[in-house]
Amino acid sequence: MSGGLFIDALRRETGHAFDAEMAERLRAAHAEAYLARRESVVPLPGARELVAHLHERGVPFAIATSGARQTAASALVLLDLPDDVPVVTRDLVARAKPDPHLFLAAAQLLGVAPANCFVVGDSVWDLLAAQRAGALGIGVLSGGYGREELERAGAYRVYADPAEMLTRLEEVGVRPAG
Repeated sequence: MSGGLFIDALRRETGHAFDAEMAERLRAAHAEAYLARRESVVPLPGARELVAHLHERGVPFAIATSGARQTAASALVLLDLPDDVPVVTRDLVARAKPDPHLFLAAAQLLGVAPANCFVVGDSVWDLLAAQRAGALGIGVLSGGYGREELERAGAYRVYADPAEMLTRLEEVGVRPAG
């Protein structure tokens, strides 16, 4: 969920009205709190290996995150991304998930039609945005949502983590080398 939608939900749940200044203070406080804990962030099991595998086989891929470049940069470093992998952050698009803008921008940078892409995400918001972009949604169980929730949100397949996905890439159309 984008920060703006989170603030809307917070407004609805608490009954408090947040003006634009308060909303910006909340966003800044969130960024500050995340950056203070960035040393504790680790990649999901198999994430680095999946990135390396796709790159070695010439499978085009991008990273699209609803995080701003400021907060996402430290996590992206952990993936050992090759220099030629496009990265789309929240600050590069008009709207974040559940709107499809992040995934449409990533597909455009790859030079691939969204219908020929799959989106890997760990939330119902990722999968809704994937559907709205016209891409195939793949779920991973790391975002606090269960298998059934991700499937109801449109996931074609759901994996425990990138390590499991790596062992089953043929299920999403990535063919083994050779």
